[in-house]
Formats: sequence, structure tokens, C-alpha cells
Amino acid sequence: MEELSLKDILAEPRSSDDLHIPHNLVIDLIFRLLYNEGNVALVRFTDVLKIPKTIIDDILLWMQKEHLVEVSKATLELGRLGNVYTLTHAGEERAVSAMERSQYVGPVPVSIPYYNRGIEVQTTTNQRVSSELIKQALSGLILPDDFHRQIGPAVNAAKSLFLYGPPGNGKTTIAMAIAKLLAGTDPIWVPYAITAGGQVIQIHDRLVHKQVPMTDKSRTAEFGRIDQRWALIERPSVTVGGELKMESLDLRFDPISKFYEASLQLKANGGMFLIDDFGRQQVSTTDLLNRWIVPLESSIDFLRLLTGQTIVVPFRQFTVFSTNLDPHDLVDDAFLRRIQMKVCVTSPDEKLYFQIFIRMAKELDIPFSKEAFMHLLQKWYRQPGRRLQAVQPRDLLKIIHVICNYDQSPPQMTPELIDEACRSYFVD
Repeated sequence: MEELSLKDILAEPRSSDDLHIPHNLVIDLIFRLLYNEGNVALVRFTDVLKIPKTIIDDILLWMQKEHLVEVSKATLELGRLGNVYTLTHAGEERAVSAMERSQYVGPVPVSIPYYNRGIEVQTTTNQRVSSELIKQALSGLILPDDFHRQIGPAVNAAKSLFLYGPPGNGKTTIAMAIAKLLAGTDPIWVPYAITAGGQVIQIHDRLVHKQVPMTDKSRTAEFGRIDQRWALIERPSVTVGGELKMESLDLRFDPISKFYEASLQLKANGGMFLIDDFGRQQVSTTDLLNRWIVPLESSIDFLRLLTGQTIVVPFRQFTVFSTNLDPHDLVDDAFLRRIQMKVCVTSPDEKLYFQIFIRMAKELDIPFSKEAFMHLLQKWYRQPGRRLQAVQPRDLLKIIHVICNYDQSPPQMTPELIDEACRSYFVD
């Protein structure tokens, strides 16, 4: 298995044996699709199950001989490929049993060993991102000139990053910019579902996995005919915040449908996993850290089925922790050692704050007033000793824009409007 190339992994199967999963899994899927839809054409089977017509036709031929299915409609011009199938009475009984075992209907799953090898092959070599691309990704933010040098090496290492610092200075925005950058690099092949211990684990999530059209002829030439159970997607990005619970990091079994949904980190494989507002989750920080230590150290993760069986999968995503809290109050040195890069996103000084203010005023089409800006700095920051935050120019100028709109007057910046906006924004 370790010697298989990505081309070997993605090769279109020619027979049921080439699927590398128990035959009964495929037969049960055919039963369930027929049970749900009544009459199913061969082309519909291929669209749903994502395996070649020839394999499905061979199985249906066997099911016909066993009197489990029958042809409800035939097209002479297309031969067997034009047949429409329905269940017999005996087939209905078998279909009910298949539905009782699981209600999963979708692409035929890929076996765990083939999934693991496919992910490992595609993530062995780290993405190389140039300083120009990092600068471009962060161009929407006004940051210290050399800030990209702290982020770029972490992205290229593709292991982990710890962003910390006071709130309102762009940590989440920086992380999302990295996610967008990664999504624009080479896409990755990921199966719709995998199987272990006779159970189906659905990986594909339409909110996470954005499919890339197979329009690049060089890819077709490189891999030949592709196993359609694998989809070419943008590098995925999964973001969680204070709502994160421990069960989201394990396989989630639906007792009604009776199949598993992949854990969040499994969905993020090959891309980025952002834990935002770290330390404010609904589970203790200690439990979360204990859950992450082994994967961060070994690049593998252990997931457990309800049967007690443990499966081993790659842990190959860029893991980003972002927090407003003091890192020393959250984690111990042992954990911090496992996170390769730590970056403090500090509050802007007055020079950077001025640059941010100028940019936001231009974006909101509010004429800049140096008098009003100096009034803001002196009265609302210097005198009370208030800390500058990178997000505040945007927020204050939006309030001014709303006030001017309410007064039916053109957007403008005056000391009086600055005071009115600040009184609405700051809590003293």
C-alpha cells in the first residue's frame, strides 16, 4: 500500500474487486437506491454511486438471476445500458434489511487504507508559498512591514500556528486570508465517503468542500480515467469558535440514518483547521489540548466507531489557534512546544491606526478630516488611555455613515460626529 502512487489510488476501477471494499456494501447501496426511488435507470445508478456502468451492470445481472430485481423498462437501441430496474418482492425484503442497517445512499465509499494513502501522498510535500503571495493575501490589512515574515514560514511548514494578542486587531481576518490563499493553491483529491468495519463515514460536506471542474486536460493526461468516488476540491477550510464541543472532534453517528459523519478535522484534511476564540469553547481547554497533543505530534489521528473499533487516519491540515486570552493562562509549555510558530498580533500604533483610518474612510466614501481625526485621538484615546484597535476605524466610520444617512446629509467627518459615534461605540 505504501508504494501506491496517487495515479494508482485514483485509477478507475474495472471490476468489483478494484473497489477494495466488501461487495455487500455496494449491493446494499443498490437496494437502498431502488427502495427510495422505485424505478432506477443505469445512468442514475452511476450518477449516485460514482462507479462505472460496467460494474453496476454486472451486479444487476447477478441480482436479476437471483430474482431480486427486474427490468421495468428497456430500450432496444441501448441494450442493457438502457434498462430501468425495479425491485421484485424478494428484492423488497432484502432492501428493507439494507435500510435497517443504514440509510446511506450516495457514492460508494473508499476503503480506509486507500483513503489514508491518498491523503498522505498529496500532503507529503508542503505547499511552497512565496513572500509575494503572502503579502498579497494580507494586503487587505494594514500591518507592520515585516509581519509577513512571521506568517509565511508557518504556512510553508503546514503544521500549526498560534495567533494571540488583544482583540480587534485582525487575528481572524489573518487566518481567513491564509485559508483563501491555501484554497488557491493546488487542489486535492478527497473521496465522498470512506468505510471501515462495514460502516460508512461521509466526508464530503458541501459547506466545506468546493469542487474544482476537471477542465485541465493535463490532469486527465496525468491520471487517465479517474475513480469518480474521489472529487477534486479546493484545499478545504474549517472554522470553529466558541460553539466547539468535544463530540465535533469525533465521528458523529446518526442513530436514524445509521451512518457516520466525519469529524471536523477529518473534513479539513489537506487544508486548514481554524480554532477561533480559543479558550472560550464549551469544553475545558485542558480537554481540548489533550485531544490535540498526539495528532499535532504524530500527524495521525485516532477515531472510534460505536463498535469500539479504532481507525487511524492522517492528521494533515494546517491547524491554527487564535485567541484573545493570555497564552500562559490557557496552555502549558509542553503544548506550546508542539505548535511550531507563535505570532502575536499587537495593537496598532498611532501611525498604523492613521493608515487604517485613511483606507476605511476612502472605502466608505467619507472625506477625511485631519482636524476630526486628531480630535478622536486626543479626546477618545490619549486622554482616557484607551488602547487602539485595528477594527475601530471601520466601526466608528460606519456609525458616522449611518448617522449621516439618518440625517439625510452627505457623509462627512467632523469633531461633533466623531463624539456622537464614540459615545455610541465605547462603553466607559
